[in-house]
Order: sequence, then C-alpha cells, then structure tokens
Amino acid sequence: MVDSGQPPAPSQSTSSRSSSEKLPIPDQPRDLEKTSESTPPTLTDLYGPAPDGGARAWFVALGAACIFFSCLGIVNSFGIFLQYYGTHQLSSHTPDQISWIGSVTACMQFLFGAISGPLFDRYGTWVIRIGAILYVLAIMMTSLCQEYYQFMLAQGVLTGLASAMIQVPAFAVVSQYFDKKRAAALGLVVSGSSIGGIVFPIALGKMLNDTSLGFGWSVRVIGFIVAPMMVFCCFSLRARLPPRETKFFLWSAFTELRFVGLVAAGFFVLLGMFTPLFFLPSYAVSKGMDKILASYLLAIVNGASTFGRILPGILADKYGKLNIYGFGSLSTGIVVLCLTKATDTAGLVVYAVFIGLASGTIVSANSAAFSTCTTNPQNLGTYIGMGLAVGSIAILVGPPVNGVLLDKYGGFLEASLFSGIMCLAGGVVILATKLTTPEGLFGNV
Repeated sequence: MVDSGQPPAPSQSTSSRSSSEKLPIPDQPRDLEKTSESTPPTLTDLYGPAPDGGARAWFVALGAACIFFSCLGIVNSFGIFLQYYGTHQLSSHTPDQISWIGSVTACMQFLFGAISGPLFDRYGTWVIRIGAILYVLAIMMTSLCQEYYQFMLAQGVLTGLASAMIQVPAFAVVSQYFDKKRAAALGLVVSGSSIGGIVFPIALGKMLNDTSLGFGWSVRVIGFIVAPMMVFCCFSLRARLPPRETKFFLWSAFTELRFVGLVAAGFFVLLGMFTPLFFLPSYAVSKGMDKILASYLLAIVNGASTFGRILPGILADKYGKLNIYGFGSLSTGIVVLCLTKATDTAGLVVYAVFIGLASGTIVSANSAAFSTCTTNPQNLGTYIGMGLAVGSIAILVGPPVNGVLLDKYGGFLEASLFSGIMCLAGGVVILATKLTTPEGLFGNV
C-alpha cells in the first residue's frame, strides 16, 4: 500500500453512529449530530473547516515556500544562464534558440501540472517526494552539460518535469489548510520564489563571472543549496483531506465559463510576462552595463516581487482575487511596454523594481483565481493543474517569439510591444470574467 501522507478516510457508515459519538479526524473532531440523516455529510462536517492558521498550517506553507524558492527561483534566474550561454557553451546559437531551453523548463512545470495535480488529489503527497529527488538530479545533470541537446534534456525537460511534480501539489495542499486567508497564504508561499530569485542570480552571476569555479561547480553549488530544501518539503507537506475517488481529470471544468475565461486570460498574461525575466540582463548589457551588475537586476526584480506577491495576496482576500489578478496583469503590461525607456543604470534599476512589483502579483493570484471556480478543496489540484497546463503553451512560445523579434529587428522595442499588449489583453479578459460571478463586474470577487 502506498503511503500517501493522508489521514485515513472516515467510515462510510456514519448514519449508524449514535448522536453522542465523535468521528476521529485530523486537527479537530466535529460532532456529527448536527448533520441531517437525509443529507450526506460535507467535508466541513467530517474534517472541520480549514484552520486558516496555526502551527501545522504555517509549517505546511513554509514547506511549500521552500519548493518555490528552489523551482521558480531558478526559473526566474534563467536570464543569467541565457547571457552566459550566449558567450560560452552555446555561443554559436541565436538568442531565440537558447531561450527555448528556459521556455521548455517553464512550459513543462506548468504543462505536467495537469498530471501532478490530479495525482495529488487522488494519491497524496508521494508525488512531491519523487519530484524532489528528480529536481536535485536535474540540477546536477545540468552541471555536466556541454552541448545544446544536453542542456535541453537536463535543464529544459527534466528540470521542468520535476518542478511540475512538486509545484502544483504544493499549491493544492496549502489550499486545504486555508480558506478565508487563502490568497494571502499562497502569496506568502510564492514569495519563496522571489527570495530564490534574489539568491540565485547574485550567486550565479558572481560564481560564473567573477570566480574560478567554472560552470560545472557553480551549478553544483546551487544544487547543494536546493537539496536540503527538498528534504524539508518532503517531511513538512501533509494533506489535511483524504484523496478523492472520482475521475482523474475533471473535463466538466471546461464547460464552465469562468474557468475557461481564466484559462484564456492566463494564456495571454503568461505569453508576455516572462520577457523581462529572460531578456533584462541582455538588454542591460546592450546599454553598456557591466555583466555582473546586469545579473543583479534579476535579483532586484525578484526582491521587489516579494512585496508584489505578499501584499496583493492580503488585499485579494479583502477586495477580491479576480480584482487583484486583473489589476496586476494590466500593471505588468504597462511596465513591459516601457522597457526601452530605461537606458541608463539608474533607469534600469528603477525599471527592475517596478516590473518586480507588477509581475509579482500574477503567479500567486493566478492560482488563487482558479479557487473561485470550485467549492471543493479536493478538486483544487486538478483545477489549478489543468488551468496552468494550457498556460504552459504560452510560456513555451513567448520567450522564443521575443528572441525571434530581437534577432530580426536587432532591438528590444518590438519584443516589449508584443509582450506588453499580451499582458494588457489578459487583464481585460480577467475583468470580463467577473461577469460570470454573482457579484458582477464591480463586485469584490
């Protein structure tokens, strides 16, 4: 029998229990005498409401934050790899060819979320343990790469697949412990990627450009940082609810107008938001900035996005998840359009701060927005996974399209225009999706 890390499911013979009996459940027992004999008990009746806090809930959130520190923190640092590969191992390849490596990583971690989400909903947290081992292995294999296909397989495919196995389940397990404070909790969890996005660009930029370590050992050092994080998350992440036993995929979600609208909006937003993360260091170097200093720009972006992920999450619980998601997408689009207006060191630093604040909202708000499509927390992993899987196509093609625009026109204006307009379109669709809610276009939803 597979140890899924869940508490045992309650007996189905609840109708035969006396009114004075208590059902043994995790966290806090609940008296079932309040449940009508003619009405099947709900998850809240059986397992109590989400605690929305407490030591256990925040311990789970901390473990999930370690996942995002390790996974999205490194993905958000791909601009350092792109700039380094272009002058070293892959100097004979064009920017759009190199950017495919990072695109495949980002695409895979969202695309295979459509598999890992339902796997978690049905079988529990064992999928996180397998993914954690594969993720450390992928980093170590990347340190040995020399050829383009090797980077694509290790850093692109394997890293992305391993990330998918741990990221979407992390969203789902945290969502089981938080309800009214869910957006705030997910914002804190995803802020781990911002901290990773500070640590990894600075560490990689320094080791690759200002030490004698070389590429191999520089990447291995990153692996040694990630390994204890993966061990911690394996022990800390435990599901609060038992697995569901319904269909693997919930295809009926695609018949719900709100879900389809959020999927379409996410596609547009993810198509454009990664442009600064991939190309800002290269753009800064083209404006005469020192390579090491240019690598710090991503650290500034991710440092600013820490506040851009935590504060909007807190506001989303009060003013509406879709409101904050739409506002963040529109703000990101405007800032992306202004990329080529930053032409000196001071301007680039200010730009990095603003793009971090604006884009930081999107990742945490995206997943929180999908939670408005279902009232059953046992289905959240599947909803989030299926929604992000469609968005993964946008992540796959977005940076290479920008690389083609850069290669064709020899500048960054066309790339910034394309990406900014995509983010603006996504923001408009998000706000239009509010029409499918009972609160309507002007409600706090």
